Amino acid sequence: MRTGRIYSNAARLTVCVGMAFATSQASAQQQPPQSTQQAAATPNAEASPEHPLAPALKYARSSADLLSNVKDFTASFSKQELINGKMVVQQMDIKQRKEPYSVYIKYKTPATGREVLYVHGQNNNQMLAHETAGLKAMIGTVSLATNSPMVMEENRYPITMLGMSPLLNNVIRQWEEETKFGEVDVKFYPDAKLGQIACEVIEATHPQPRRQFRFHITRLYFDKTTHYPIRLEQYAFPQVQGQQPILVEEYTFTNIQTNVNLTERDFNPKNPAYGF
Repeated sequence: MRTGRIYSNAARLTVCVGMAFATSQASAQQQPPQSTQQAAATPNAEASPEHPLAPALKYARSSADLLSNVKDFTASFSKQELINGKMVVQQMDIKQRKEPYSVYIKYKTPATGREVLYVHGQNNNQMLAHETAGLKAMIGTVSLATNSPMVMEENRYPITMLGMSPLLNNVIRQWEEETKFGEVDVKFYPDAKLGQIACEVIEATHPQPRRQFRFHITRLYFDKTTHYPIRLEQYAFPQVQGQQPILVEEYTFTNIQTNVNLTERDFNPKNPAYGF
């Protein structure tokens, strides 16, 4: 049994696995695990059960089934996104409800105190937002399209794609598409830790850049107790062979509380606890 460490920008993951030593870091040297399973780089008419991604998809779909029972949740959420060549790092607290799809966000850093609220079917399906400092704070609450240029300056995805289920469903769609092809190494880390949280981690790596592969490395973390997806890391192929993979997006959910019976008050801009 060998012990490896996978490093990311936000936290350290320690893994004990019966496979080769593996270390990766977005801004340091990377030594990927030795390949355990690799398919040829040819399209498949239909995904085979023997495809390296088949077990990963099975696990991810079982997690999605569990999430279907989550009606609402609260969590701390952090993200790192490469947007127009700049890494945007944000931390926030969120409340989310499935029906109707509703999200309340309060930022920790940066833009401390900023609040964002979105409820599908209300406010012409626009989000409400306000700042707490600077000139923008003087404007007060504004309505913004979920995909407006101002919003997308700080986000790779609109608020309608925020949450554990959308995150997981995106990866499932990505892997389903990638099963049409091969040339993928898949690793499973059954005894990992994200901070103090016991995790199981699936890592899929495409050795060579291909048009059909959006990312070089996809690393998906599941809470070992709940089996919810709690972190996603996506790395781009290095621009020059021999350089390190480029972190494109990283999303982490912590302090997750599910089915807490959020009410209309939690998504009402007139809530006296809010500053809209």
